[in-house]
Parts: sequence; C-alpha cells; structure tokens
Amino acid sequence: MIVADASAPRELKTVHVAADFVVVGGGLSGTCAAIAAARAGLKVALVQDRPVLGGNASSEVRLWILGATSHGGNNNRWAREGGIINELLLENQFRNPGGNPVIFDSLVQDWVGREKNLTLMVNTQVFHAVTEANRVREIHAFNSQNSTMYRLTGDFFADSSGDGILVHLSGAAYRMGAEKAEEFDEPMAPGNNYGELLGHSMYFYTKDVGHPVDYVAPDFALKDVPSLIPRYRRFRTTEQGCSLWWIEWGGRLDTIHQSEEIKGELQKIVYGVWNYIKNSGEFPDAANLALEWVGTIPGKRESRRAEGDYILRQKDIIEQIEHDDDVCHGGWSIDLHPADGVYGDEEGCNQYHAKGVYGIPFRSMYSRNIDNLFTNGRLLSASHVAFGSTRVMATSSTVGQAIGTAAVLCVRHHCRPRDITKPLLMAELKRTLSAAGHYVPHYDALADGNKACEAEISVSSALSLTGLAHDGGWKRLTVSYAQLLPGRTDRDNVIHVPVKAETATTLTVELRISEKPENHTPEVRLTAIDLPLVTGEQTVAVPLPRLDREQYLFVCFGENPAVEIGLSSEQVTGLLAVKKGGLDKVSTTARQEAPDGLGVHSFDFWVPERRPNGRNIAFAADAPVHVFSADNLVSGPLRPIAAPNAWVADRTDAAPTVDLGFAKPVKAARLSLYLDCDYDHPLESVQYRHHDRVMPLLVHGGAVSVNGRVIAEIADNRSPVITVDLPEDEEISSLTLRLANAQGHPVALLGIRIE
Repeated sequence: MIVADASAPRELKTVHVAADFVVVGGGLSGTCAAIAAARAGLKVALVQDRPVLGGNASSEVRLWILGATSHGGNNNRWAREGGIINELLLENQFRNPGGNPVIFDSLVQDWVGREKNLTLMVNTQVFHAVTEANRVREIHAFNSQNSTMYRLTGDFFADSSGDGILVHLSGAAYRMGAEKAEEFDEPMAPGNNYGELLGHSMYFYTKDVGHPVDYVAPDFALKDVPSLIPRYRRFRTTEQGCSLWWIEWGGRLDTIHQSEEIKGELQKIVYGVWNYIKNSGEFPDAANLALEWVGTIPGKRESRRAEGDYILRQKDIIEQIEHDDDVCHGGWSIDLHPADGVYGDEEGCNQYHAKGVYGIPFRSMYSRNIDNLFTNGRLLSASHVAFGSTRVMATSSTVGQAIGTAAVLCVRHHCRPRDITKPLLMAELKRTLSAAGHYVPHYDALADGNKACEAEISVSSALSLTGLAHDGGWKRLTVSYAQLLPGRTDRDNVIHVPVKAETATTLTVELRISEKPENHTPEVRLTAIDLPLVTGEQTVAVPLPRLDREQYLFVCFGENPAVEIGLSSEQVTGLLAVKKGGLDKVSTTARQEAPDGLGVHSFDFWVPERRPNGRNIAFAADAPVHVFSADNLVSGPLRPIAAPNAWVADRTDAAPTVDLGFAKPVKAARLSLYLDCDYDHPLESVQYRHHDRVMPLLVHGGAVSVNGRVIAEIADNRSPVITVDLPEDEEISSLTLRLANAQGHPVALLGIRIE
C-alpha cells in the first residue's frame, strides 16, 4: 500500500533514455527509419504520441498506403516501393486479405517488436528540445498513460512527426504554405483562390446489419447538406472509409494550431452526411446500414515542411531530373487540393502525373541548419507543389528507410548527415539500401561490393521466350490493348497473335516506345500496321522492329469492338499487358490533357488490369523475344525497368538450380536473394481485396548449400528478399541454390548478393 502524506509539490517520475538515434513520430516513415537503423545495430528510440503506430495508415485514421503505383492508374510500371514498406505490404496481403486496419496495426507492432535494439514509447508527446551549437542534444517528452517524463539523448535525431514538432522546437528552418510561382519556376503554384494548404479528412465505416436500423443525428451534425456541400451528389452507400478522401476541410486555417477546430468541423460534416444518407429518402439502399466507426483523429495532409540543402520542386518531378544523390523514388501525381474542401465549388483534387517515376535526393532529407537532424515523411524538403506528390505514405516510408540507414553511416563514420553526400559515403548509402531490397534509381544494385560477381555462375536452364500459350480466353477490343515486350537490339522478329472477328474488318496495330527507356509511357509511335481480318478465328503476324537501345516495346492492338484478341494465363517476370484508358480513382480520363503554361505534359494513360482479369496477350514468335539469362543475377536493378532484369528458369525445368563456383574461395557473412514480388501491383493496405495472398512469381521454397552441404532450407516464403547467414569461419568454394515456385510458375530470380 502507498500512502503519500501532504508534502511540497512533487516532481513527475523521469526516465533517461540514451540512444544513438532518436526518431520522433511513429507513422510509417518514422517506423521504417527506426527499423532500418535498429537492424543495422544502432540503439534506437522511437517516440510516438499516439497509442498505435502507422499514423494515417493506422486504425485511428484508416487511409490506404500508396505511392508510385497510384492504384495502378498511371504509367509507372513496376514502381511499387521496395525495402521495409514492401515487406509490410506483402505480409499484410497474406495476414489481412480483407484489408482490416486493426490487423495492420498488429502487423506494424510485430515488425517493431522484432528489433531488440529498438525502444518504443507510445502515447508519448515531445514538448521540449535542447539545441546547442546547431545540434539537438536532448528532447523531453511526457507519457500521459504512465505519468512519466522522458529525457531522450542521442547522437542523431529524426523528425517524422508530420507537423514537425522537433523541427520547430530545435530551431530548424522550415516552410508552411505555398511558394510563389516565380521562386522555383513552378507554374502549378496555386493562387489565393485555390489556397496554400491541403486540409484534413475524416472517414467513416458502415455495416449491413441485416435489418432496418434508424439513425438519429447529434445536434451538432451539419444541416442542409445539399446546399452546403456542392459535391453531395457523389455520395454512394457503397463507399466508405478513405474512398471518401474528398470529405476534406481546413486548408484556409492553420493546420497545426487550429487542428482541433478542423476536427470539430469534420465531425459535423461526417455526421451530417450520414444523416443525409439515412434520412433524406435519396438512398433507400441504406436502410440496413449502421454507422460502425467514425474517426476521432483527422488524417492530416500538410503543415510544416523542413528546409534541407535542396528543396524538391515541380521540374524535378515532371521532367524526372536525375540527381547524384537520388536514393528514393516517387511517382504519385502532383496532387493538390482546393483549400475550401467540401464547401468549395472546385473538384476535390487537381492531379497531374509525370511520364514515369522520379528520384528523391538525399539533400532533401536533413535540416540545412541543425547538423544532426534528419527530416522525413511530410517534412521532406520540398516546395508545396512537389509536396503534392511526395507526401503519400509509401513514398515517405522509403525516405524513412533512407534516413535510418544514413544515420547508421553517420554513427559509423562520425560525420554529419550533410557529409553523406560525399561520393564515397553516398556510394555506401546506395549500396546498403539496395542490399536491403530498397530501390535506388539509376543504380546498379548488384555490381558494388558483391562477391557473387567473382563467381562463375551456371544455371540448370534459362527461359528463352518464344511465346505465351493461348489458354486464357478472349478479350474484346472495346478499348485498345497492348502487350509490353522486352525490345531486342540485335534482330527483327515477328509475333503471331490469335484473333477472332465477328465480321470482316481491319485491325490496326501500332508499335510504340517511350521517349526515355526507363519510362513506360508509349508516346513515340514507330509504325502502324492495318491488318485485314475475315470473319472467325485466325492468326495475325506483327513484325517487331529492332530497337537501338534496351527498352520495352508496346504492341498496341487498336480499339475495335468487332475483334477479340487471344489471351494467355501464363505469368512471366517483366511481361505485362495494359489497356488504353484511365482509372476512376486516379486519372478518370484516358488522357492527361495539360493546360498551356502549367509545366506538365499531355499523354495517354496505358494501365494494367488487376488479376485475375489482367492477362498477357497470347503469341508465338519466330525467334525468342527475350532470353532470361543468368547474367542478370549479378547486374542491373532489382526489378524490371527497361528490361525484365531477371533470370528465369525454363518452364520444363523440374529442379531449377543456380551454381556459383569460386576459383579463389571467399569468406562471406550473408547471402541475399532478390525475388519477383510483382512490383507492378499496388498493395493498398485497407479496403481492397487482392487476388493473391502470396505473390505468384515469388520463390516459395528451396535450399542453400555451401561446399556441398545444405546450410538452409526455404519453406513457405512470402518475403521479397531471402537472407541466409553464411558460415563465416569457412571459405566458400561453391554455393548452390535449389529453388521452387509453389504456384506452378517458372522460377524467377532478380539478383544474388554475397557479402
């Protein structure tokens, strides 16, 4: 029993936490930063002011996780983010096929809990920072649940808090609002009529309870929804959660200090909208629906943005400008929202896409004036316009992994974040990130520091692709449909494609490529062929041109509703079919028409259909269209870009095997295998149901042998990277991989690293 007698005023219990790296903010960007640093051996403290991790992706807000793939609705092929966020999304796909945000909470908690070097503090709010000589020395935080004060000291700090509490308290330079168009030559910079800040959103979930249920609105609920919300006709009883992202407000207010006021207005809107749906008589299909959940914390879009040594801007995104220190990639549209939100007459957003993904430079990931402060998430050093693209969670998560990895190098080399931009340290950062499965743009992920490059590699077989079987039915050409094929630079070729015509007609086939070989926007037409068809099934011959560089060729079959084209159920790494047209959730139209003077491009969208609907076009070729050779195992990026970049075993290979022989035996600590986890497929964390719980082209099982002795068995794999510890006390003369695909597809491997 504790009896506390009357006394002088008491102090709270105070705990000192010392770490190498202190991360403020437990959204996905901060979580990925903390995990990356802890995995590499740093002592990490992660401070989160909410009871769960995940930020806007958590069950408190329930926003889906997206990035460069943009729901699959843009031309960014094979663009899903790699590294830690990819691990989380692939595991969520397996554990949580229904897209339950509560299950995702538990998954993120699992990933953090695995790291023994990581100390997590939830419900803990940072309120004070001590900054001396342009360095953060310590921060103070309070946990309201255990009534404890924390004093956290560290060598390096990261502000991943969204609103930039540590940026503000430390004295770091930051911006809030929109720049004038002249500052960075940004024609998309908004004027006062559109507004300088993006507002908050609040979501709700409904449930069909199987019988009619009444709803009585609270007194504060918004009245007269049709008059006050111009977009009220967009309401559908079938939509809930973040599908209602456009229930947004607050862009005219201070999105930090007036956040509670914004929340209160959003609550009025949500309960008023639901009252309108239930009681207006306009939605009879809502009779059995009950209001199951309403967010109590709004999802924030924008507040402070830190200033780094470089401020990302519109041209970096639209023109895909390369920087020597690009360590992450983005690809979401420049997605700006009118500040008046649901009360305005404007559409809910104004999205403009680039023709492909863009790089994000490391110089945008640390403070320009606080020497030991990293900034990530919504605090990335970017203009308001560029922030419209970088702000999404999957992109922010990769920035988190980059700064967590950079913090390791700073501790190891006793240097500042700014020093990482020096060539040798930047090369080490890129190599370390790539080794972890993180995608670094314009970088050969396997050539640097990889002992597998010293080996003589032999494989049991290699797929020489001469066609895809016509076993997937037919697709009517109500819109144009195209097959992406790896272009050959050494010869011409001809493919033969099955088609079926209802009547005699002409089928137009166009051969297209992208201006930039790494892009997948087919804006360059090489040639067009008019093929006369007779009634019934037949085969058409399409000549394929020789290309002068490695990149994808689009074989585009023009819209003709009288014609069906043969499809294949076969799935092969780096092969994909796309249809001409937009996606309702993203582009809404088949073409991006850019207004004059806006600084963006006009182009057509060619987007994939999701499995099980999306299938390749069947064909037979006179010569191989591509050979998936073993050379790809030790060179190139770890995903398809301008080519598949993969070794694939032949379909008939019953025991796919890779042998590495070392003329001079080597010692190594780790083997990493990089797998095809279908980087083209968006893996929204909530609401969507994905066709595959485990990606079909992954290596699912096998074994690793060193010097003829099995050292590891692989079973039931669903991870994008398989890592095996090697016997460090033994010189390796030979290493053998025996690999298997459990879903009946050819075994594929994007790369091997030994270090």
